[in-house]
Amino acid sequence: MSPFSKETLTLLIPSKGAADAASGVKSSWHLTLRRLRRDPASVGSAVVIVLIVAFALAAPLIAQWTGHGPTEQFRETGLSPAGMPVPPNGEFLLGTDQLGRDVFVRLAYGAQVSLLVGVVASLAASVIGILIGMTAGFFGGVVDTVLSRVIDLVMSVPFLLVAIATVSVLGPSLQLSISVIVFFSWAGLARVIRGQVLALREREFIETARSLGQSGIATMFRDVLPNLVVPIVVYTTLMIPAAIVFEATLSFLGLGTVPPTPSWGNMLADASNGSMYIVAPWMVLVPGLALLALTLTFNLLGDGLRDALDPSSAKGARA
Repeated sequence: MSPFSKETLTLLIPSKGAADAASGVKSSWHLTLRRLRRDPASVGSAVVIVLIVAFALAAPLIAQWTGHGPTEQFRETGLSPAGMPVPPNGEFLLGTDQLGRDVFVRLAYGAQVSLLVGVVASLAASVIGILIGMTAGFFGGVVDTVLSRVIDLVMSVPFLLVAIATVSVLGPSLQLSISVIVFFSWAGLARVIRGQVLALREREFIETARSLGQSGIATMFRDVLPNLVVPIVVYTTLMIPAAIVFEATLSFLGLGTVPPTPSWGNMLADASNGSMYIVAPWMVLVPGLALLALTLTFNLLGDGLRDALDPSSAKGARA
């Protein structure tokens, strides 16, 4: 049975004949975008993500506009006479923390760290997962057995235990956080890709490529990889919020971004130190809600992309 719905086939095979066959791919992407636009959750999530990205990119402008640096302490105006953080006001739009630093400015710079870690770690993990998953599924045999056991091993290793042991030896840093996140993120995608390739390698077009003398590596990248676009796009999108949460967890535990560099994780850690969130609830609400919004929107967008790219899904069939 064809993996495409009747509507997709109609768009992929133009009525004018073979001369316009190349326009089928373009039509399929138009159909994907149309499906995506019909999903309010996906559209709303995309808008929120764009706004957060713009907010992160505008961090230097925000600091210039407010006159407050991300690590600058305002002990005269940013702290009460009793030495407590001041609530949101005209000078500090989202209040200050326990050192009199502007939470609004730190939130913007923290967004840069979260997005950088999420995107870079997810892309790196995707590349590793795709290569290992394709190699295991396509060649099979001993190669598949060895790589599958490596995938199982990585998925069975406890995340925090390895992170704590690694940081205790090398010391906390943003680069180390990305490396640890990549190490724990690629295995899930590799397993999915392996399963997809195991099914694809028995298809007729793969047998045709082999019969024409095409090498295995060339077949993988020319014939197999283009058929894996849907799971790659969807799972990479879903890995971004997971990587952001990983970074926030490491920073919260003091294993990630080194203070005073702001990140949403160490902003939450500042709120928990001495139970500051009790007297200054904005210290935990602001980075916590930002983290929730970013991870939720990426997850919703990933679900929307899956439904839009896969015509056999329930929502895709209804579109």
